[in-house]
Amino acid sequence: MVFGRERIEYKTPDQVLRMRAAGLVVADALAAVRSAVEPGLTTADLDRVAADVIAEAGATPSFLGYHGYPATLCVSVNDEVVHGIPGARTLEAGDVVSIDCGAIVDGWHGDSAITVVLDADGGADPLDLELAATTEDAMWAGIAALALGTRLGDVGEAVEDVVDTALETGRNGGQRYGIVEEYVGHGIGTAMHQPPDVLNYRTRDRGARLRPGLCVAVEPMLVRGSRFTQVLEDDWTVVTDDGARASHWEHTVAIGEHGIWVLTSQDGGAGRLADHGVIVAPVG
Repeated sequence: MVFGRERIEYKTPDQVLRMRAAGLVVADALAAVRSAVEPGLTTADLDRVAADVIAEAGATPSFLGYHGYPATLCVSVNDEVVHGIPGARTLEAGDVVSIDCGAIVDGWHGDSAITVVLDADGGADPLDLELAATTEDAMWAGIAALALGTRLGDVGEAVEDVVDTALETGRNGGQRYGIVEEYVGHGIGTAMHQPPDVLNYRTRDRGARLRPGLCVAVEPMLVRGSRFTQVLEDDWTVVTDDGARASHWEHTVAIGEHGIWVLTSQDGGAGRLADHGVIVAPVG
């Protein structure tokens, strides 16, 4: 079904189940990469881990070949915010590594991202660990807003509330995190990127009404400095203007008749959403 504001593609329960299959492939690929990542590996090594998991599942990478993108994963390190191309770069203790993965099953997409701080031998900056934790918290708050709110703009409000709280409590070392505005969440389904945009900040536009069949990727990107970014000469890698470190988290979420379901989380989001008083509602 395609109708309404920005021609949003609303999904049937059967279509959501197909997206869940793709989402679980993504979840498995990211779990494998998380287990493998360590200092001394290259970002290309991580790409091969994900590619193997996706291939073994009989799925197709969403990113490979997308507008000419050359890899299965996006691996963004330190001041790289998103769309980092895997290659010969060797990871080091203390690196902040954001890993974005997508997969297609029977024409339906799943999309998710995690941030890992390489803390071998205590080599991580505590403020980088807080950045990654706060970005993940912001993502889950935004996801919970899909269950607790009425309009898509409630997601951005929830994300920004977490950023505000981090400043108030001093979690971030006394400096407000920048919320990257140029790159936002999105609808997802038969294409990886669809309407509507899912903003990570407050806006006067309340956005589309939250209703069953809406499937979106919620993906805040926070930085330890200015929110402003630039794209490198490879035409893909996005970095912070001021060299500040960045974190990116993402999940694909479906709204059903009885609640929400996190399609790219192996437990459907039950563990983290319980903290927000939200009970997940799987389809089928």
